[in-house]
Amino acid sequence: MSDDNKPIGWWLKEVDRLLEESFEQVLADDGLTRRQWQALNAAAGRETVAEALSPFLSGVEELVAVTNPLVERGWLTGETLTADGERALEALSAKVQAQRRRVAAGISDSEYLATVGVLRRMAANLA
Repeated sequence: MSDDNKPIGWWLKEVDRLLEESFEQVLADDGLTRRQWQALNAAAGRETVAEALSPFLSGVEELVAVTNPLVERGWLTGETLTADGERALEALSAKVQAQRRRVAAGISDSEYLATVGVLRRMAANLA
């Protein structure tokens, strides 16, 4: 089967794999994983770290393994960013935004929104 004829499931897994790999590379210089980035980002938002990471982790032990290094760095206390954590998040956000622009290069806003809409409906159909 040529790449053009592969089903959506194959492309979803491939894009997921490549996203994980590329974001890990972007964050590696700062000694972080993608999950740690997500934890910092969640701590700055309305969702709890546990809620934000629940689709990716299988329990409390994995959550602690993600958040403990952030606590040790002085970036996180419980579910709250420290001042150092806020500064780190700001610097990391610039790198992540640049990577997101790279991922979406050549894709119009309407194409991106349509793709997300289709995937959302497919997920709802399967739920």
